[in-house]
Amino acid sequence: MKNTDLGPRGKSIIVCADDFAVHETASLGIAKLAGLGRISATSVMVLSPRWAQDVALLQDVRVRLDVGLHLDWTSDFALASGHGLPLGQAMRRAVLGGFDRAQASGVIERQLDLFEAHWQAAPDYVDGHQHVQQFAGIREALVAVLARRYVGQVHRPYLRVSRPPQGSTNLKAQVIARMGANALEKIAFNARLTSAGTLLGVYDFNGGLSRFSALMARWLVEAPAGSIIMCHPAQAAEPGDAIGEARAQEFAYLAGAHYPDALRQAGVTLVRGARGLHH
Repeated sequence: MKNTDLGPRGKSIIVCADDFAVHETASLGIAKLAGLGRISATSVMVLSPRWAQDVALLQDVRVRLDVGLHLDWTSDFALASGHGLPLGQAMRRAVLGGFDRAQASGVIERQLDLFEAHWQAAPDYVDGHQHVQQFAGIREALVAVLARRYVGQVHRPYLRVSRPPQGSTNLKAQVIARMGANALEKIAFNARLTSAGTLLGVYDFNGGLSRFSALMARWLVEAPAGSIIMCHPAQAAEPGDAIGEARAQEFAYLAGAHYPDALRQAGVTLVRGARGLHH
């Protein structure tokens, strides 16, 4: 694993900023945090028209963090692309028979093409906007596409499994996990794809800066080694963004002085996962 500059040598954690390219202020904030060594991964929304230009913001920090595909079926970008569904409809489809695998494969290939066209490399990992990577039909198609597309590569993209740590009482995180965390991990294992099997960072985006600070301190302590803590920072609140204020508060905390202290107190070292997760 590649260490950042923060934290002593303790347990290794991936801190991932989701939604790169969702809008300009998110891209700017994530790039800033990467430059400061405050995150170790970011997930890209390649259906956004900003991806083609915002990719330049990551060029100077690409050796410092994993850059992955934020597979998208439920955003406005996905709806505009013709394959998207509102989250509630997507969840119902996943539960009531699942997505058509052949159609899902085509959507996944297109998003991988868009990622590689501008990044000029395969993604380090794949996760999902609103955790669609583990929805029935999508998860099977995703594993099949990754296994076929990157056959023979030493470091194939790893997968995020959206499942809370054992003993978690976070109901939202438990619902997300029940949408297919165990199934995704099993089929990824059978295809010899690596996965990060524990995810923290799920909350309701309420409570302001003080609550996010307290949550991050707790997540850093509770996170098992090798797990992922996701976040959604942006340099400022974007008008029309339903979680815009929360994004700005997350950025303020992650760019501030208390976060490095929390990392040290929890004995956490931020790492890239691309070279450090084991099958």
